[in-house]
Amino acid sequence: MKPTPPKRILIVVAVLLALLLLMFGAAQAQPVQVVDDRGQTVVLAQPPQRIVSLLPSLAETVCALGACGRLVGVDRYTNWPASVQQLPQVGGGLDPNIEMVVALRPDLVLMSASSRAAERLRALGVPVAALEPKTHADVQRVITKLGQLLGVDGAQQVWQRIDAAVDAQARSLPPQARGLRVYFEVSPGPFGAGEASFIGQTLARLGARNVLPASLGPFPKINPEFVVRADPDVVMVGARSADGLLARPGWSAMRALRQGHVCVFNAQESDMLIRPGPRMDEGARLMADCLRRNAGAAAGQGAAR
Repeated sequence: MKPTPPKRILIVVAVLLALLLLMFGAAQAQPVQVVDDRGQTVVLAQPPQRIVSLLPSLAETVCALGACGRLVGVDRYTNWPASVQQLPQVGGGLDPNIEMVVALRPDLVLMSASSRAAERLRALGVPVAALEPKTHADVQRVITKLGQLLGVDGAQQVWQRIDAAVDAQARSLPPQARGLRVYFEVSPGPFGAGEASFIGQTLARLGARNVLPASLGPFPKINPEFVVRADPDVVMVGARSADGLLARPGWSAMRALRQGHVCVFNAQESDMLIRPGPRMDEGARLMADCLRRNAGAAAGQGAAR
């Protein structure tokens, strides 16, 4: 017996839906290929669905691209957004617990170019992408490459949002907040943020002058006496370093410390400031607020410089 017209319509609809599902599945399963920061070509049969991230900024970028649900493990320092705090931690980013990583059955591991785990993981058949942003251009490039790896749209929009927000912070500053000479300490050591780093570039866009020249590298270890000689107008530092500043040789006599031109960032703020990723605009806001509060720090010093 021939199908009645309504049945024929249902059959046609079912066939069309099946074809659409096949086409959607094929689109989702398209192979992806990028060259990472070690010059290695990363080839995946399809966008990864189980990702382990060994660098906080990379995990944050995955989430900013709408793929947070694909993360199955992170390093011990990744703590944003809040949802990732429930994921298994596999140790440090530079020297993770390889057995824990493999046990999570990742189809991609994201890590910094300086991590020592890449070769061991590749030898075990685990795909690895080494991506390590250090400058604004790097951040844009890494967001784009992660978008390609994930097979998602919107990478350009994520970068444009960051870039526009940094520009907005720069426009918000009064003229007297510009030209301040800044020392930004990244971590105890001390390690500073030089002109060549993404932090240094943000400071420059805000109109500040970095006392650590580009020739020292992005994040050089600093002799404390260098900072004393540089005599910055403003010191920006995390809470972990702040308590010991006055104990450093010569620092108690530094004008910025004597006059209170020091911005101390708590742990959460420090994370935003030192991670080159989707919260870089928030870091720019924190730096702009510091410059705004210390707008008069260089008063009367121009003739001496």
